[in-house]
Amino acid sequence: MKAFILVFGLMIPSVCTVNADLRQNLESSYNIWRTSLIKKDARTWQQITAPHRQMEVRNRIVSEKQPFPAAVFDLPAPPPPLTGLKFLVAKQNGATAKSAYFGKVDFGVGGTPTDNLLVLTYVKGARGWFYDRADFVNLTALQEVRKELSSGDLSYLNGVPEAQPSGIVPPTPIAANPATTIAKVYVFCPGREVQVQINKISRHRFANAKDADIVIGGARLGSNEVQYAIKPLEGGTGQEAMTIRVYLFSQVEGSKPIKAFEYQIEEKEPFKPFGSGSFALDEATAAKLSGR
Repeated sequence: MKAFILVFGLMIPSVCTVNADLRQNLESSYNIWRTSLIKKDARTWQQITAPHRQMEVRNRIVSEKQPFPAAVFDLPAPPPPLTGLKFLVAKQNGATAKSAYFGKVDFGVGGTPTDNLLVLTYVKGARGWFYDRADFVNLTALQEVRKELSSGDLSYLNGVPEAQPSGIVPPTPIAANPATTIAKVYVFCPGREVQVQINKISRHRFANAKDADIVIGGARLGSNEVQYAIKPLEGGTGQEAMTIRVYLFSQVEGSKPIKAFEYQIEEKEPFKPFGSGSFALDEATAAKLSGR
């Protein structure tokens, strides 16, 4: 379950809570967006989804060599309905807005939903409010917060910067070319933050993590550039072992991924805060990975 990711160094402009019209407009946007996914209505989805989010979704899909926009609707379950949830607040800051809900957020994956927090994000355009994204906060380990929100106390919500509209509309990424070969970047970085950029289009951030992410644009024929930045995190020793890898994935069932790039340091080994490298993809390898 996704919780808030704290981003430090952001200046949060003043935020105003607006009247009931804002809530109605935001909920209308979300419900249209949700219905478009259920009905697999690509035209409406494109009309109601924030432009930067559309491009991010499109780039990820073509990087996985899936059809766009058809793959948008390949979901295990529909987005949760707002009916039955307790509305907490709607806030606007310039051309950005957020609305928050508390209750049994039902993702339709079975089990009995418990009371948790759902925060929806929007940006404003010429035609009104566009839906951007949802943040689900599991409150299982935050029982006091659960009690506060149940009673209408918004102290927790008001204290989290990511629950406030920033006033900044994210720029729309450039369109990535469909991937020649599917690639993923894998990072193991206990006690560190690692930022990786591949071919100047695919940007990734990992913090105290063991995780992988799809490379936007995939691996391209010829040389592929990898740049990375590393810094210790508070609570870490700065001497932990760490690994950055890029894997190429086959579309042939049962085939193992190919390790195309690796930067690795052992425990207590010195490291440079910035570095770069590259890996190559030739026609023969690309054809083999594609099953040709």
